[in-house]
Amino acid sequence: MSFAAPGHQVQRRTHRAANPYNQVSTNSNKTTMDTTRIDKWCWAARFFKTRSLATDAIDRGRVRLNGESTKPSHNVKAGDALKIDNGSTEWEVVVTGIADKRGSAAVAATLYSETEESMRRRDAEAERHRLFREPASEIKGRPTKRDRRLLDRSSS
Repeated sequence: MSFAAPGHQVQRRTHRAANPYNQVSTNSNKTTMDTTRIDKWCWAARFFKTRSLATDAIDRGRVRLNGESTKPSHNVKAGDALKIDNGSTEWEVVVTGIADKRGSAAVAATLYSETEESMRRRDAEAERHRLFREPASEIKGRPTKRDRRLLDRSSS
């Protein structure tokens, strides 16, 4: 922090040296983005909480592009079909928009359209979970002797 004498202002640098790597592209042919990396898109569309989780899922084959396994660096474009399994839910979606930055949920919902079959399957799975609750889901941590007896009674 610099101090100036009373009545004098400190002159500040207002510009940066020109860096050729920081130049904005002025290519008039490309007004919108047509492709982006699949891991960035899955993260931006809010299928995964972090980009590294998206990358790991793609590496493990839990995200399929047009029916085939792919790499995280593969580009995705509008019209591509994706099958996404994030561990808790499975989606089949068609890419309708491209984004490489994460925005609001409302914006993320415009990036894809879910297939009818996928919506039916997710609704059926949600209904099944609603009707049949896993007995152990209400137990936090290691079951007590009482919890174990209740589990034994319900399973026999």
